[in-house]
Amino acid sequence: MGPLSARLLMQRGRPKSDRLGKIRSLDLSGLKLLSEHLDPKLLSRLTQLQELDLSNNQLETLPTNLGLPHLRILRCANNQLGDVSALCQFPQLEELSLEGNPFLTVSDNLKVSFLLPKLRKVNGKDASSTSSQVENLNRELTSRVTAHWEKFMAALSPEEEAEKAQEDFVRSAVRDVRYGPESLSEFTQWRVCPHPTVLGVSSPSFSLAPMHCAALEPRARPVALKRSDDIPLNLSPKKRVCTSPLAPVEGSPVGSDGSQPALKLEPLHFLQCHSKNNSPRDLETQLWACAFEPAWEEGHAGATSQTVATCGGEAVCVIDCQTGIVLHKYKAPGEEFFSVAWTALMVVTQAGHKKRWSVLAAAGLRGLVRLLHVRAGFCCGVIRAHKKAIATLCFSPTHETHLFTASYDKRIILWDIGVPNHDYEFQASQLLTLDTTSIPLRLCPVASCPDAYLLAGCEGGCCCWDVRLDQPQKKRVCEVEFVFPEGPEASRRRVDGLAFVNEDVVASKGNSPGTIYLWSWGQTWLGRGSQSTVAVVVLARLQWSPTELAYFSLSTCPDEGIVLCGDEEGNVWVYDVRHILRQQPPLPAGLQAPTQILKWPQPWALGQTVTKTMVNMVVANPTCTYLTALTDSNIVAIWKRQ
Repeated sequence: MGPLSARLLMQRGRPKSDRLGKIRSLDLSGLKLLSEHLDPKLLSRLTQLQELDLSNNQLETLPTNLGLPHLRILRCANNQLGDVSALCQFPQLEELSLEGNPFLTVSDNLKVSFLLPKLRKVNGKDASSTSSQVENLNRELTSRVTAHWEKFMAALSPEEEAEKAQEDFVRSAVRDVRYGPESLSEFTQWRVCPHPTVLGVSSPSFSLAPMHCAALEPRARPVALKRSDDIPLNLSPKKRVCTSPLAPVEGSPVGSDGSQPALKLEPLHFLQCHSKNNSPRDLETQLWACAFEPAWEEGHAGATSQTVATCGGEAVCVIDCQTGIVLHKYKAPGEEFFSVAWTALMVVTQAGHKKRWSVLAAAGLRGLVRLLHVRAGFCCGVIRAHKKAIATLCFSPTHETHLFTASYDKRIILWDIGVPNHDYEFQASQLLTLDTTSIPLRLCPVASCPDAYLLAGCEGGCCCWDVRLDQPQKKRVCEVEFVFPEGPEASRRRVDGLAFVNEDVVASKGNSPGTIYLWSWGQTWLGRGSQSTVAVVVLARLQWSPTELAYFSLSTCPDEGIVLCGDEEGNVWVYDVRHILRQQPPLPAGLQAPTQILKWPQPWALGQTVTKTMVNMVVANPTCTYLTALTDSNIVAIWKRQ
């Protein structure tokens, strides 16, 4: 499709007329239009146009001078728009459709509400709730910018030029004023920084707006916590977030070396966002896995994400840990999700622009891997990976498109999911098949050589495969089985927890009740020789719950030297193992006590007493700023580092 013509506009306009100035409705959908095809001189002749449909084209931007003063309805679904600022030229707009623009973020939804004060519907839904949220955020950001201004002026020297001072203030406000979820930082900076097309003034003006984001369903909202005896059982039927009192954590106050706890954690939020039919009484949905989104776009030392994905039942939720807001919720009726994993893909638009996508893979009972475009909030690919349930999955740390899936069919498959085409569709290909003798439960690429070897904790032990793609065999059996000190019962050979603490030290759990092993990959591999069964070189043993129950998944925070694991009583065991990693062998033979054990407040802030809660998984972000735990009774708990 080339540039638009007056003849085409009259053909597709309503009512039929030989004059562009009489057209009130115009359908330009499905014409493969590019942004440069929208000629402002031609379109500005549509002086009475009230409804414009630009859906199903290839628009990356909208011209800023279209000149449509009476436009009330605009449809721009299924394009490649990356910014919404140009919408400010339509102040009379009442209805707007932007679905299917995968490069628009949750921040853009708030920008739309700010730019278009008369907007009643967005994507077919009532816009009033978002508008009220924008007003709330406006007040909070205005207050923060005002306080920042007062502090800035107090430090200003009299001889500084006003214009330069103003520029310095704007830069410092954009840098330092923060509010709301990390995922909306782009919006707060956009509001703090004066923009001539938005503010219409040359000097700083800060009328700022609220932190809430578009999701696939109504989100949970934080509610003020009452005393436990004041909490009604019939809280809002929507998914709820209850903010707990900032109670001190309990448990072992010191590590085995006498050091003080490295972490001071306080409970921040309890969420019930996976409930069946959004019922607050659902305490049966089991939550299985969570993963923090890597801070792909930060590019700064120490940067870390506060966005976590959780899965359980038929839902996958994406949560902002700071506010407790459920940013997105994806549901697949009839599915039960067991695992989630993040990656980031660099995609190229039709115009040649590079953009980075955060993609979340989710899998479970049906043996399908669903690839979720988190920002746009939709599933953009499904891989029919296995005929039986998928127990766990993980992305390669060095190849962003390589995904391992482990199934109850006793196979691990390495996939290349590829990058999506212009229709946002994936074409996955199978690279390797790894056969196991028992069900694989946890996957862990070897930290020092992730392209060469993969570890898996299985029902029958811990196994290792050569996953180098330059080898001819595409179907491989276990190359090495690792043997641990274990009890007399064969069932205790199960390894249901596995993660690297640093590039050499592995933490594993399951072989012996009440014990988490720290062992050296390098020393163990060095002593392998040609053997197919190798005894691990144990560095230390960590004391854990003596329960006979299985499938409590441990995790690690390598940057901080932390090991985490839940138990059958609702506790979270925290181990600061930095002193162990620094010690020279031989290490103490006895069990190393946990640094601390987190105990959750009872009765629950959700208004119901849970007599027994198992913590299936605990994960911290890289700096251990936030810690997320999942239970078998449909509770997501979030702690924050003090």
